[in-house]
Amino acid sequence: MDGLLFDTENIYWEVGQRLLAPRGRSFCSRLQQRMMGRIGVAALQEMVDFHELDDDPHDLLAESDEIYSDLLGAGPPAMPGMPELIDALIAGGIPFGVATSSRGRFANRILRAQPWFDSLSFLLTGDDVREGKPHPEMYLAAAAKLEIEASRMLVLEDSGNGSAAGVAAGAVVIAVPSPHTRTHEFPGVHAIADSLSDPVIHRLLAAE
Repeated sequence: MDGLLFDTENIYWEVGQRLLAPRGRSFCSRLQQRMMGRIGVAALQEMVDFHELDDDPHDLLAESDEIYSDLLGAGPPAMPGMPELIDALIAGGIPFGVATSSRGRFANRILRAQPWFDSLSFLLTGDDVREGKPHPEMYLAAAAKLEIEASRMLVLEDSGNGSAAGVAAGAVVIAVPSPHTRTHEFPGVHAIADSLSDPVIHRLLAAE
């Protein structure tokens, strides 16, 4: 969801900067890559380990949530091609859902404001799984929600960790890197798309 459907990565970057600046540290691409796909406390533990902080990751998570909630405001803008992709899924009668490592209250806050929210077949958030990406649990759960084998499921992901989770689950994965994830590696993916408007995505959907 983040960085794929909605342009939230700049918000997360600002959250990281605001968390670390008072501690004499800075947020960077390497840390962001380590945190992507991790769930809640596990994501902040990556920050603690990376910068050798003395903070409890639970306290950092609470502080992070407060900053993120303030910055989120009325909601993030859609990524290029997102509205057209959703329209194509609905018009084609193709079941689709959202599997995000974001915390449930934030995912719901963003998604329930969308006119297509009721068209979702499922919503899985970081609150629904024990293991974050790159572990395949999220996408195995998504396949179970759709009542199909993971090998028949198309996964769109913007990050290396997320793509690795989809590949490990056995899904067909298309990486759609955002400006923040273009340097990530995407081994095992079916293709790397320029955006959600990329013909490779729509060809696969048409084949369904």
